[in-house]
Amino acid sequence: MIRPVIRQLRPSALGPLPCARGIAIQSAYASFQPSFTSTRSHMISLPPKSRPSTTSQIHTPRSYSTTTAKMAADMRTESDAFGEIQVPSDKYWGAQTERSLENFRINQPQDRMPPPIVRAFGILKGAAATVNMKFGLDPKIGTAIQQASTEVADLKLLDHFPLVVWQTGSGTQSNMNANEVISNRAIEILGGTMGSKKPVHPNDHVNMSASSNDTFPTVMHIAAVLDLEEELIPAIQSLRDALDGKVKKWEKLIKIGRTHLQDATPLTLGQEFSGYVQQLDFGVQRVQSCLPRLKMLAQGGTAVGTGINTFKGFAEGIAEEVSKMTGHEFITAPNKFEALAAHDAVVEAHGQLNVLAVSLFKIAQDIRLLGSGPRCGLGELKLPENEPGSSIMPGKVNPTQCESMTMICCQVFGNNAATTFAGSQGNFELNVFKPVMIRNLLHSSRLLADGMRSFEKNLVQGLEADEVKIASIMKESLMLVTCLNPIIGYDMASKVAKNAHKKGLTLKESAMELEALSEADFDKYVRPELMIAPAEAKGAKL
Repeated sequence: MIRPVIRQLRPSALGPLPCARGIAIQSAYASFQPSFTSTRSHMISLPPKSRPSTTSQIHTPRSYSTTTAKMAADMRTESDAFGEIQVPSDKYWGAQTERSLENFRINQPQDRMPPPIVRAFGILKGAAATVNMKFGLDPKIGTAIQQASTEVADLKLLDHFPLVVWQTGSGTQSNMNANEVISNRAIEILGGTMGSKKPVHPNDHVNMSASSNDTFPTVMHIAAVLDLEEELIPAIQSLRDALDGKVKKWEKLIKIGRTHLQDATPLTLGQEFSGYVQQLDFGVQRVQSCLPRLKMLAQGGTAVGTGINTFKGFAEGIAEEVSKMTGHEFITAPNKFEALAAHDAVVEAHGQLNVLAVSLFKIAQDIRLLGSGPRCGLGELKLPENEPGSSIMPGKVNPTQCESMTMICCQVFGNNAATTFAGSQGNFELNVFKPVMIRNLLHSSRLLADGMRSFEKNLVQGLEADEVKIASIMKESLMLVTCLNPIIGYDMASKVAKNAHKKGLTLKESAMELEALSEADFDKYVRPELMIAPAEAKGAKL
């Protein structure tokens, strides 16, 4: 049996590597500069004077000289339905992957399929080998496929997955990339010759009982679930807890409230931050609410959802094996036609990330404004000083974590718009915008998770309140007059406030001048600590 893929969670937010997805994912992202670039672009090997200067020249098809012994030694011949093609001899991919590299030279290598997709391919292909052995796959071949798939799932073969997101909308090229890599690695394990397709064939054995049309959406869901549950949700909860610590610390620190960016009635700084905590609590709930649909797998639908070329029980077996390997409970999709032609679950999930980004934008924006200054702004919060803020103004410190977070949120908003449109393009039996949809979901999830960890570590943990400034602003506020409404009436209270503002008086001085109430009564009723919660009802009948 194929060994389980160990769920390796990201280290603590305080650790030195903020971009990890467990040890394997961590190193994969850190070294996401593919070694295949030297063989992918003939531009790189050209001397400076001979480099092409036009776009058309840059994108001319590669040609490999067979006159050079070194070149011949660096390449091997693979074939597909279109004939023979040269493939780098040190890479496990085959003819179809190589053709895709030639046909889709679009922002290579920056827009490669993200590592979570590669990981999910390894998990799924290993699960398929296990199930297919129950339906007649040679155990010797199946076991080799399992071993190769585990290496893919552990991201040990990441450099052998060079394809970009911008390919066929069904993800067929990436599916064949996985099939070819696993096939050639399994052939190597069994002592065969890479590229021979013997004894392990990429289509007949690795892709047995499957189509790209059900494989790629299954990979999409596996990758999304692992990323959201193992990375994003813990990051939300960690930031939520850090903010909740500030709620408790500042639960009695009274400050002025603001509505419409204007002075309003008081509240505590803890109360203000409690709103942020609740937003993140709801954020966790929203992300969790979409997981049941993402845990439904399309595998078993094959080409159009009918399940042609599979066996009864295959789809259920895949879901069971994937669950065992990941530790997450997956089920087979109840309707394979929906699972292939529509990706509403991905649109829904990204929609929840969009709401989370809205929450984080508000939180970051508030903290940035409350920390504005230090002398000419609101200045109620003291933000950590992490780095110099200006190349021309000495001593300036900027709210960089807030700015980083708000930029992340803007990117998520854009990803959401693209994902929404892509999700609407399921024509008849197949949606052909799959790669960009899952790329956007994973991109947004990772940006938000990493952004929240950075925001927590580099800002929230070191955030302090300027109690002197808060008290000074409170003293100048005219909105404390609101508590006099029940005592002297709205009209008189309004006169007191306007008179104070016009003449530059304090509320108390204005009230005394207008003889609105006695000094003793003013001191009795105008108390900020009585304005931060509902009053006790006296004699009221509810």
